[in-house]
Amino acid sequence: MTASRDASLSAPVTAPWWRGAVIYQIYPRSFADADGDGVGDLAGITARLDHVAKLGVDGIWISPFFTSPMRDFGYDVADYCDVDPIFGTLADFDALVARAHELGLKVTIDQVYAHTSDLHPWFTQSRQGRDGDKADWYVWRDPKPDGTPPNNWQSVFGGPAWTWDARRRQYYMHTFLREQPQLNAHSPVVQDALLEAAKFWLDRGVDGFRLDALNHSMFDPQLRDNPPVADDGRIRTRPFDFQEKVFSQSHPDVALFVERIRKLCDRYDAIFTVAEVGGARAEIEMKEYTAGAHRLNSAYGFDFLYAESLTPALIRDTLAKWTGAPGEGWPSWAFENHDAPRAVSRWCAPEERAAFAPLKKMLLLALRGNVILYQGEELGLVQDDIPFELLQDPEAIANWPLTLSRDGVRTPMPWRADAPNGGFTTGTPWLPMGAENLSRAVDVQEAEPTSLLHWTRSLLALRRATPALRLGSFEVIHADADVLAFVRRHEGQAVAGLFNLSSRPVALPEGLAIAGQVLASVNGASLEGAGDLPGYGGLLVALPG
Repeated sequence: MTASRDASLSAPVTAPWWRGAVIYQIYPRSFADADGDGVGDLAGITARLDHVAKLGVDGIWISPFFTSPMRDFGYDVADYCDVDPIFGTLADFDALVARAHELGLKVTIDQVYAHTSDLHPWFTQSRQGRDGDKADWYVWRDPKPDGTPPNNWQSVFGGPAWTWDARRRQYYMHTFLREQPQLNAHSPVVQDALLEAAKFWLDRGVDGFRLDALNHSMFDPQLRDNPPVADDGRIRTRPFDFQEKVFSQSHPDVALFVERIRKLCDRYDAIFTVAEVGGARAEIEMKEYTAGAHRLNSAYGFDFLYAESLTPALIRDTLAKWTGAPGEGWPSWAFENHDAPRAVSRWCAPEERAAFAPLKKMLLLALRGNVILYQGEELGLVQDDIPFELLQDPEAIANWPLTLSRDGVRTPMPWRADAPNGGFTTGTPWLPMGAENLSRAVDVQEAEPTSLLHWTRSLLALRRATPALRLGSFEVIHADADVLAFVRRHEGQAVAGLFNLSSRPVALPEGLAIAGQVLASVNGASLEGAGDLPGYGGLLVALPG
């Protein structure tokens, strides 16, 4: 694996810091534990930020650390403006932000606007009766005449999206767990309260927000039934999978709320906003939420996160949706995150991981858009196998055994191979760490110059120094069953990418002749020789001006 920078391609980048940025996602429960209770915390993150900064990323995204009963591990927020004691204190958060900024890292945090915990004071007040000042802050409806829920909507985690509450003698809606009641984000008063929470963190120095499940934040006020989904032959493990989510999510007014979020963020300097958008209309909604200068900066979907394989067609078709037309938003891409299985476990055979992982990394960092790296991705961590008796993930427990556990991607970060629990904690870790991932610990790879860790740093330095890779257009010039070739251009600079996404050597197609200076090469790929591209071989080439 080799990577070098071409000085002729380096030029001052005048775009906002977030455009083309690489963001490193930290799942705080599993990153680093400073107090020895087995759960990662903010102080642990701060202590390990040097590792993140040394990678060469632009910023971090920290998954929820707010006050929460942890039914969904922080995505059930009980206080938007405080830190859960398991993660530390507000002072710990302030210290984290200060240290990140010292290291040149921007700080992005989650905001969860679709729901709260059922222990949030807002819900406690809302469920007391139908006449209080927060009576309509959540989604309450009377039962049908026969006592059944108001409609057929199903929750993501299984069963109806409605739970009966005897206090109000009504059902309340929850798209996820019953302990995560749906906020009535249609209400301007609720929006005001959420924006005040955002302002609280902006005033503490955060540089941006990742907006969780944003298209789930609004629904059809008429509560019309969702239609059934057509049978595509795939196994359905949840009632949620049997419906087209036409009415239970993705109301057009989400875009208007987005404009309020952007207006607030514009009062602060260089703020980055990125939405998580899933579902059948993800591409359409991502573009709606990022259109123009008055909406969000970026959005990402699940194009790669749950893909069964990485193919030239997948890259071609996904990137073709974002052409850079005037007024179009800016996409973000992730191959892994806290909800999606490790890519090296999904996309190649175990014996191919050593060759596949560096190719996957080079391709991800060559895409047009922002890149989100999930913790441990720089080490090539694999999906851990968690036995049922140790599962923590409520979705996996409810839908066992056919739903893939999210716990396998949330296991602790291995820092030292020779330390108990990989140096993650001095206590008992909340999830076990597999031996294979322990062998990929940071200290092991730090000592090996050809490791994936060093390769990641080299690629990040190349992307940062090459505006064509960070900001350029993306034109696919060839895509067949195995080979992907594209060119990225920016202000007279051009970089070609050539990738063999199969494990076997392939002959380059006729007419696909690329000449120039090799910027990066993996698995023995070269412009010299007989025109073959090795298995999982890849090249980034600076084209002549």
